Amino acid sequence: MPLADNTRFLLEATQRRSEDARKRAEAAITTATRGHHRITVAGIAKTAGVSRSWIYTQSDLVDAISTLQQRNPTTGQMTPTSATVQSLQTRLEAANERSKQLRQQVTQLTAQLETAYGEIRALRNAQP
Repeated sequence: MPLADNTRFLLEATQRRSEDARKRAEAAITTATRGHHRITVAGIAKTAGVSRSWIYTQSDLVDAISTLQQRNPTTGQMTPTSATVQSLQTRLEAANERSKQLRQQVTQLTAQLETAYGEIRALRNAQP
């Protein structure tokens, strides 16, 4: 029995998914124009349920998002620099705490290893 050629159905399904993704992205952009939130590619992608990389392949959608970003600058928000500094400070404090914990763990493990080596040496020396 010959194999069925399902290529046509696969292409149709792919086209439907692509059209559906496009409609969702366009709807997300339309909805974003009504809101007072910062418009970003990531936000549009999340709302539309598509990947950011897919949006970047759609140059007209990227252009629309850029236009909206220029038209609707956000107000009353912290500057990206100040948010970044606070974020970096928090991450640095967490990294320092983790480093301190790891140093303590290394010290404990080193002591345990020294004890184990001592016991092994004592056992080897005790054998006739």
